[in-house]
Amino acid sequence: MIVYHYDAFTHIPNQGNPAGVVFEADHLDEAVMLEIAAKVGFNETVFVQSSSEATVRLRYFTPGHEINLCGHATMAAIYGLRTRGYLGMLSEITIETRAGILPVTIAVDANELLTIRMQQSSPEFVPFEGDKERLMNAVGLTMGELDERYPIMYGSTGTWTLLIPIRELSAFADMRPDSSQFPVLLTEMPRASIHPFGFETASPEAMMHARHFSSPYSGTIEDAVTGTASGVMGAYYLTYVHPELNQLSCQIEQGHEVQRDGRVQVDVQRTDTGMNVFVSGNAVFVKELSIVL
Repeated sequence: MIVYHYDAFTHIPNQGNPAGVVFEADHLDEAVMLEIAAKVGFNETVFVQSSSEATVRLRYFTPGHEINLCGHATMAAIYGLRTRGYLGMLSEITIETRAGILPVTIAVDANELLTIRMQQSSPEFVPFEGDKERLMNAVGLTMGELDERYPIMYGSTGTWTLLIPIRELSAFADMRPDSSQFPVLLTEMPRASIHPFGFETASPEAMMHARHFSSPYSGTIEDAVTGTASGVMGAYYLTYVHPELNQLSCQIEQGHEVQRDGRVQVDVQRTDTGMNVFVSGNAVFVKELSIVL
């Protein structure tokens, strides 16, 4: 089985977030897809299948289980589909996911660089009611690093994560996650990941900085650059940081602490019924992986 390795949210190989992509995967069942994802070992491997409802169907697997939606694996899959000729010159497509049918646009600049923009699911938030001090200790920090101006919230634009506001950029380098504690501490959603974020950044072009620690059920420890969590960060910003704003357009940086710098463009628009959340980025092909089943 050939799995194609792409790095997403970057155009530089071995930066950004790696994803495995399997094209023409209609013949694979769930057990085989999970086996492939486990052998690839990336945080996510995405399987491209045909769809009767959308342009393509995408299924996303961590080494431990299937998930509803993955931003960086979507970037990788769409980049691969476009550059390998599966999509022709289409600039607007839809993807069928377990989070719903989502629109994706593809733009090409004068240098032939692709930018992929995907809409995520409507944002949802649930308060964290657990022990804040134990939670901070589980990522290697103390209560002094928590930015208590803003709430700790579970958030989702397709995949649930726990958003923890952090006061200073320097604290991110000190984080040492003990993911075995996560299910006990996350009593409302024990399978959620943890996403510390803050407003001090390494790059002046970015507005927020983040790390992403995986659920222990996923079989991985940290996600380098996380599209779904970046999208929900934008919705969090309009909900809890500046609720007077009607829209947000910003860049979010992630991956510095694991030497895989990446950047996610996030756009959020308030509507009469909620918010529309979009993330944009690019990808680059790295190499073929040969997996023996």
